[in-house]
Amino acid sequence: MAVKEKAKKTGQRKRKPNILAVINDACTGCSGSPICITECPVDGCMYEVTNESAPAFNRVYVDPLLCIGCKKCTSKGPLNTYLEGCPWDAIDMLPLEQFEERFGVLPY
Repeated sequence: MAVKEKAKKTGQRKRKPNILAVINDACTGCSGSPICITECPVDGCMYEVTNESAPAFNRVYVDPLLCIGCKKCTSKGPLNTYLEGCPWDAIDMLPLEQFEERFGVLPY
């Protein structure tokens, strides 16, 4: 299923958010237990993919058509403890304009 069709089918987002989560090269996939995926309130928005640069480690991918910009992936840890962000500082919250300049305009 195409990303755009997936987002429309889930109906998770009604409009573009002001900010979007983007995973940078510091992501290690937290040894197969990434807390950011667990804390994300949108099903299927964040998921593990193979890290082509380091195949022994997975990394996390954020679907930009599902991200609602809530920042829970960067601020909330297990059992409602609060973190200063991802332990590896691997999640950047980009303003929508900056995201679209870098990756292209989102359809909605």
